[in-house]
Amino acid sequence: MRKLFAIAILICLTGSLAAQDLNARVQVLSPKIQTTNKRIFQTLENAMKDFLNGRKWSADQIGPAEKIDCNFLLNITSWDGSSAFSGELQVQSSRPVFNSSYTTTLFSINDKDIDFTYTEGQTIDFNAQNFQSNLSSIMAYYAYIILGFDYDSFSRYGGTPYFANAQNVVINAQTTSYSGWKAFDSNNFNRYWLSENLVNKTYIPLRSFYYDYHRKGLDLMVDNAEMARRNIDGILPILTQLDRQRLGATLPTLFFTAKEDEFVGVYSGAPPAEKLAAYNILIQADPSNGPKYQALQKN
Repeated sequence: MRKLFAIAILICLTGSLAAQDLNARVQVLSPKIQTTNKRIFQTLENAMKDFLNGRKWSADQIGPAEKIDCNFLLNITSWDGSSAFSGELQVQSSRPVFNSSYTTTLFSINDKDIDFTYTEGQTIDFNAQNFQSNLSSIMAYYAYIILGFDYDSFSRYGGTPYFANAQNVVINAQTTSYSGWKAFDSNNFNRYWLSENLVNKTYIPLRSFYYDYHRKGLDLMVDNAEMARRNIDGILPILTQLDRQRLGATLPTLFFTAKEDEFVGVYSGAPPAEKLAAYNILIQADPSNGPKYQALQKN
């Protein structure tokens, strides 16, 4: 009996240690493709889901409840009827806020440089040491980016090793003809520049803000909203110091894309003076979203 019990414990521990990192929801759409047999797209969707959820992307033990929620929405815009695909990929990740049912968006992007080959029934392989396929490289790249943002939100610069892994994927893809991996692809807003920004010391203050905003701000909001906002008040001026004009300034743009609406929500219950102070900072740091921040001018 003891032996059986020990074996059961070992099996449970082994399963726990092997737990994967992502809870990825994958959807492949093809509204522009004129074909009556769309089985290939369902097969592709399943293969992508298995690839993302079936691999161990981090070195840490991740419990089932700790898996990172993320969405991959692939919109196929071109297919040659065989194995060549083109389209756009929307990737979004989030994490829960402590003691609440609210989930905060950590990362959101629409990647328009998606070209790859895939044959029905094909196993999608990935090797961190070399480029094997554009599809696997794109998914691995975003898996590492998602992990990096998640870790950065829980510990200061905790995502560094995962951002380094993403940069390694970029380096391995440099010699290919696929778009999105090089500095001057797609008007300088691409995978190359996101990876570059995330390991560039120029944007260390934004990554530090990311940690303080989530751990010392949002995660305290339910228990003490006044203290949480006060903590965010203290770091908000950092956002005005970001260089939005720098070549390839992708990270600040994506940051505000993920947080613009949330900032308004955070300060919606603040006193008028605090709202106005936040508005003045946000309108300076992120003028393109000025109309949204105008809600903070109202009492």
